[in-house]
Amino acid sequence: MSAIPYPVSPGKSLLLGVLRAIVVGGVFFFLALLAGFAYFEWSYSGRIYPGVSVAGVDVSGLSPQAAAERLSGGLDFPERGRILLTDNSRTWSTSPAKLGFFADPESSVMAAYQIGRTGLPLQRLNSQLEAWFSGQSLPAIWVLDQRVAQRYLQAIAQQIDRPVVEASLGLQGFDVQVHSGQVGRSLDVNASLNDLSKQLQSLQDGVVTLTVKETAPVILDASQQAEVARRILSDKLTLTLPDAQSGDPGPWVFEPATLAGMLSIEKVKASTGEQYQVALNPEPLRAYLTGLAPSLQREAQNARFTFNDETDQLDILEHAVIGRTLDVEATIQSINDKLDQGEHSVPLVFKITPPAAGDDATTASLGIKELIHTETSYFYGSAASRVQNIKIAAARFHGLLVAPGETFSMAQALGDVSLDNGYAEALIILGNQTIKGVGGGVCQVSTTLFRAAFFSGFPIVERHAHAYRVYYYEKVAGNKINTKLAGLDATVYVPLVDLKFTNDSPYWLLMETYVNSSASSITWKFYSTSDGRTVDWQTTGPVNPVPPPPAVYHENTDLSKGTIKQVDWAAEGADVVVNRTVNRDGTVYFKDTFRTHYQAWPDMFDYGPGTEIPTPEPTAKP
Repeated sequence: MSAIPYPVSPGKSLLLGVLRAIVVGGVFFFLALLAGFAYFEWSYSGRIYPGVSVAGVDVSGLSPQAAAERLSGGLDFPERGRILLTDNSRTWSTSPAKLGFFADPESSVMAAYQIGRTGLPLQRLNSQLEAWFSGQSLPAIWVLDQRVAQRYLQAIAQQIDRPVVEASLGLQGFDVQVHSGQVGRSLDVNASLNDLSKQLQSLQDGVVTLTVKETAPVILDASQQAEVARRILSDKLTLTLPDAQSGDPGPWVFEPATLAGMLSIEKVKASTGEQYQVALNPEPLRAYLTGLAPSLQREAQNARFTFNDETDQLDILEHAVIGRTLDVEATIQSINDKLDQGEHSVPLVFKITPPAAGDDATTASLGIKELIHTETSYFYGSAASRVQNIKIAAARFHGLLVAPGETFSMAQALGDVSLDNGYAEALIILGNQTIKGVGGGVCQVSTTLFRAAFFSGFPIVERHAHAYRVYYYEKVAGNKINTKLAGLDATVYVPLVDLKFTNDSPYWLLMETYVNSSASSITWKFYSTSDGRTVDWQTTGPVNPVPPPPAVYHENTDLSKGTIKQVDWAAEGADVVVNRTVNRDGTVYFKDTFRTHYQAWPDMFDYGPGTEIPTPEPTAKP
């Protein structure tokens, strides 16, 4: 059975015909479009697509070579442009070309030629159409040859760069020489090249400020310190004693030549950095002042008083002395400070020590209200020279004060026993002989002081007996001998042998001494306030007697032939023990014992050369 076709209506037949026509037309259009695109590609083969420009120059339709030639004529900035390089007030004008800046038309054209030729077909087509209808402008490609630019900048650097120079300060004789410093400058080529490149890339004339590194010297200016040096050397330096009185030492003068030799110029650190310091070298100043210091040393001394028995008040005898010690370091500082200010007269600087008892001291402030003990010894038969020494030594203690708790040293208060201090030569015990020496008779004073302290009940810290019994110290009023006084003598020989006692009361002790030549006596008074102490004492008296040895003769070239002079008298050797009990307010305060051993002592004679020596019997001095 065969198929029977359906009948086709006329309308549908027409529609199918139209569709066939559209399909056929579309195919022909596509083929035509494809043929057109192929023709376009063929026609622009080796040429830049339409609508492309470089740096505002239309290069469309041109081959790369032709485009490069056209472009070269429009890129004249390297020759036409001006670049101004500046450093403070100095400038250098040049063209970009001289700095190594130039255009690269070939590379620029090749970039334009690649538009529409990279990517997938549709991407290429899109780029071509966009350039054709909208235009595509590319910048030119510029090149900076940094080697050329660096050489140019390095040539400028030779004009800019300068080394750091430190300020200098020195002395030639009296001439102060000063040279100012210099700030170092160095062109930073790399930083300047970076700024220059940015300016060139703008393709505009412009000013490039060069980058210059500055290095300041540690010390730029020393003119101020130079003026200090000139001021120091402008005049002599005079050191003075503050509040100088007539007879005081000084002044001490340093001539400018001496100051020049002492001038010190050195670098020091300050808050603003290092700087020169100009001053006198402290070492020679220190050596000089240290040597000067002992002569200017002054110990603080209490005022001296006497006790007025009528008013029960103190009468000033000698004014107090303010103690002083040269402050070497403070004086050095003051000298340099004053010289820095242009002052050439400089007072010495002292450390001041006020005395414990000044002129304003009173009986109430010192706790002195009564006589607590008086002691008298006798020196009958003493030569005039011995009496002179007793007076001088006793005067050293008249009006002296002993502070509460102070251990008093007789040797310290006595000072130098010498002819310069008014002492005369008299007989003294030295070693195992009695000889003529300066200060004979001082032990009369020390013995009196020892007994005053002993019977006042003060602790005796140091006491030395004589080598043998000296009968001066056993005499009482009327030129009589009291052997109970044996063992109550004391010798002082400055500075080896001392007599010391301690004022262990809460009150000051005032001592007064009086020498009566006509009565051959010395009296020592202690003024203070009684604290209720009393003294009981016992003595063995001289025991264990030893007869004197044979007489001793010494040749004395000061005596003439036939002259014999007795200088010392024989004394028996003996031992004495003295026991003391000090009571206070009815109870024992302390006890102590004083043991004395006296050597047997011979008669001693001096004789002139060639004198026949007799053998006299030992005799005791009357």
